[in-house]
Amino acid sequence: MTSFGDVTVEVGDDNVALVEIHRPPHNFFSLGMLSDLTDAVESVDADPDGRCILLATEGKNFCAGAELARENPKLTSEEADGDAPHLYDYTVRLFAAGTPIVAAVQGAAVGGGLGLACMADFRVGGPGTRMTANFARLGFHHGFGLSVSLPGIVGNQAALELLYTGRRIDGATAGTLGLLDRLVDDDAEIRPTARALAAEIAGSAPLAVNSIRTTMRGHLPDAIRAATDRERDEQERLRLTEDWKEGVAAMADRRPPQFSGR
Repeated sequence: MTSFGDVTVEVGDDNVALVEIHRPPHNFFSLGMLSDLTDAVESVDADPDGRCILLATEGKNFCAGAELARENPKLTSEEADGDAPHLYDYTVRLFAAGTPIVAAVQGAAVGGGLGLACMADFRVGGPGTRMTANFARLGFHHGFGLSVSLPGIVGNQAALELLYTGRRIDGATAGTLGLLDRLVDDDAEIRPTARALAAEIAGSAPLAVNSIRTTMRGHLPDAIRAATDRERDEQERLRLTEDWKEGVAAMADRRPPQFSGR
């Protein structure tokens, strides 16, 4: 097992690389965690024994997004050279990874956590899985490349509805929409089922899988870069509004937001 900060990598005899985030119980993301995750994923790209990644997290929830109720997410590092990496720089690198990824999505995948799940090639969930692109309920623009990844998975109209309403959906609904590729009957089976799918992929000819994946997903890094440039600009603009302040306050108070359009 190799550690990258809060992320570990362990390559099994089945050529599946378990990449696991250890920030329980909710695995809120941060700039540092995404940097660690990117390094971990790229280390698998460099390991010929790692032919498919099982992306998993320790704890109750897959990833509950950024902990906005306590503080604004830190999106840019404090490097002083003027070229400080932004959170979405790591997002682009994750989408550019060369190894197929299967995500085991237990509990909640919220906001940027949903974006992280949608970065994977496949998602496996269960009855306890909950997914939401809750950005509009925070007075905020969505991010993490969901402008590209979400409609690519569920279609444009379903993506619009999820983004406009910020509605939370359960595992069954996510399975119907295609947001989950495998829906198990028991949450305890999420990770084993995800690993079985990853092992099946790892059992195919790696050069062929890489070639097919490049054909099918090779456009994504450039598309995600363009999308996150737009998402970043809109997030920075909307972060200055009264609606953003109200959305974050309402979430912290566990009450419906009262938006003013200002």
